[in-house]
Amino acid sequence: MTFGDLGDVAGLIAAIAFVLLVGFLAVPLWKLGKLLDEARSSVRDVTEHSVPILDEAASTVASANTQLVKVDTITTSAASVSENVSALTGLYAATLGRPLVKVAAFSYGVRQAFGGARSRAGKHADPDAARPTGAGA
Repeated sequence: MTFGDLGDVAGLIAAIAFVLLVGFLAVPLWKLGKLLDEARSSVRDVTEHSVPILDEAASTVASANTQLVKVDTITTSAASVSENVSALTGLYAATLGRPLVKVAAFSYGVRQAFGGARSRAGKHADPDAARPTGAGA
């Protein structure tokens, strides 16, 4: 065998090794291609299912905003009613409260005056008249 024949054999072995290397690398690339196809299909399915959900969420948010506007109106009305009740309470206290306090103070003074007069009258009474008379005394 000569160097030429030996070079041809070495070239043939190198070519076969290169074909085997390409074959080994082709299998993972083929599987990666299938994986990417499945991922694209999954993303398409998720997109098709998520768009109606997002549309429904947007309509729900719009409905909630409408309800919040109504609640804001009710809250404003309640605040107005609260202010009116506060003003009415102040007016009641100013017009009826002070005279009622004066009447209550006057009646208390009258009761104290009559109670004091009664207790003084009871001290000057005959002590024997307050004792019970009975068979045992």
